[in-house]
Amino acid sequence: MTAQDFIAKWASGGSHETENERQAAQPFFLDLCALLGMPPPGERIDGAADQDYVFEKRTLVLGANRGFADVYKRGHFAWENKTPGGNLDAALRQLLSYSLALDNPPLLVVSDRLITRIHTQFNGHPSVVHTIASQDLADPAKQELLRRLWTDPESFRPKTTTRAITEAAASAFATLADSMRARGTPPEQVAHFLTQCVFCCFAEDVGLLPEKMFGKMIGNRRLDSKRLGPALAGLFEAMRSGGMFGADDVPWFNGGLFKTAQVPALTVLDATALRNAAAQDWTAIDVSIFGTLFERGLDPAKRAQLGAHYTDPATIMRIIEPVVARPLRAAWEAAKPAIAALQKASKKHGDAKSKAAQAALTEHLQSLADFRVLDPACGSGNFLFLALKTLKDIELAIVTEAEQIGLDRPIELVTGPHNLLGIEINEYAAELARVTVWIGELQWRMAHGYPFKTEPILEPLDHIEQRDALLVMDADGNATEADWPRASVVIGNPPFLGGNKKRGELGDAY
Repeated sequence: MTAQDFIAKWASGGSHETENERQAAQPFFLDLCALLGMPPPGERIDGAADQDYVFEKRTLVLGANRGFADVYKRGHFAWENKTPGGNLDAALRQLLSYSLALDNPPLLVVSDRLITRIHTQFNGHPSVVHTIASQDLADPAKQELLRRLWTDPESFRPKTTTRAITEAAASAFATLADSMRARGTPPEQVAHFLTQCVFCCFAEDVGLLPEKMFGKMIGNRRLDSKRLGPALAGLFEAMRSGGMFGADDVPWFNGGLFKTAQVPALTVLDATALRNAAAQDWTAIDVSIFGTLFERGLDPAKRAQLGAHYTDPATIMRIIEPVVARPLRAAWEAAKPAIAALQKASKKHGDAKSKAAQAALTEHLQSLADFRVLDPACGSGNFLFLALKTLKDIELAIVTEAEQIGLDRPIELVTGPHNLLGIEINEYAAELARVTVWIGELQWRMAHGYPFKTEPILEPLDHIEQRDALLVMDADGNATEADWPRASVVIGNPPFLGGNKKRGELGDAY
């Protein structure tokens, strides 16, 4: 097929535009393969069909008893089609929600036959979107971009890393903190204001704040430094309770972060530093390290450590894996055979056996909902975030496997920030830990196709407490004060750093 033939047939939606998605998806894709010189799905190799490259097929290759993508090529891409003008964002969410069942392909492609979008999802890198219009496929460069889906998926890996983005964002906020402290702004006011700005940067990049209003506000050169502060305070107040802010309807965020909206005096240089911070891709911020870097930027005593070593995610997972992940996965492996047997004995969906299997799954998921992870010296929340991610990853694996044996997939997940307990003596670190958990929860939902919760968007995290976690024991070995909350497991960096170091830093009385 020539480019001109393809464009004539598909650039306006094609002759199949009045048919349903499935009827049009395969002819469109087959014509695209012909144009690009790529093999069609299921082509026979050595006499057998290629099971790693298929159209939607009712096998466990794609999970459950139904396919999750219109086209799937293992290790390369999953592809979802919509009718012309269809909601491609919804198609992407569908692919994300089943990405685990598809072995997490590095590329997710959505198309309405007029527009084709390639979304990258390489670990440790931001997601990048490539958009190709069918009417532009006479261009050899556009054809080659699509051809690389088959021939070289690795070439789509972004050069920028999430670590580099995170370090740049933390550095910009550190510059701003230095400037404000140098003018005598109280450290607690600096910390709270910048933590609010951190969340605003993230919220607008993921679409929670309408029309990039935070970025537009700090980027408005006509809004001088004296007017910028009150404008930001007004935005924070709107985020606290929700409602109209100018012509825009701001969601109800709550969570305690915007309970106070006291913005310090700002200078022109402050606005510039804030713009530099907001310019980063906040959807890709690595919150497992951002909290530590940001905390160092706020604390003059730690300022020189901004680019220094921090407890990296791999090291944290050496604690979380055996303490949290391994036992929970083992519990599911123990429960799954009985649930699968009940479902297999079912004659039809909704009969007694089927309901019993579904009830057993619900009971198992409730054990995840009730699971509590405590970090008694949580700092800025790195351990808590990775514990949350682990819990949600395990739950997603469970519901995916349950669906594969024929059970209904729950609409909503049971794990979330409520699973986490934290204690931190430094009030600014405690607040940052809450923001780390909030951002981590929202990032995970976005990455796996789950919509954000609303009313409010942020649930209160009073169970990440600001107080001393030191346990004082009496002669019988009982804690006499600062009791820890009851938890399923305790994680974190050991707070004991050695007698001499603690005595030197905290004094004999402590």
